[in-house]
Amino acid sequence: MRIVRFSAAERYEPEPGWTRSSLCNEPDLSVEHFIKPPGHASPRHEHPQAQLLVVLDGSLIVETDEEQTELQPGDAAYFPGGEPHRVRNDGDTGATGLDIFGPGRSFDFWRRREGGARKEA
Repeated sequence: MRIVRFSAAERYEPEPGWTRSSLCNEPDLSVEHFIKPPGHASPRHEHPQAQLLVVLDGSLIVETDEEQTELQPGDAAYFPGGEPHRVRNDGDTGATGLDIFGPGRSFDFWRRREGGARKEA
């Protein structure tokens, strides 16, 4: 068993106000807690891992090539590996959630994709 305290989790900020914290970063499974600020949208992207996004607080819009759906707290969206998608926060307050990847995804995905991000203490 491995315990990860949220206060000690590795974290970084791919873009101002958009924070990601690693709760599990194993080859078979990774879990990232995120805070998405109001008005923020992730770039359209894809990855080979399957992803389950779970909204904890606030609301998020998830988009694929085929559809767009608003998620509320407790809702989840599943993206099969390789499916292009984007996540937006169109609300006036921040939204928080969990991204679960199987197999595990490298925690530096956004750093590598965008060519760098600011690291948080």
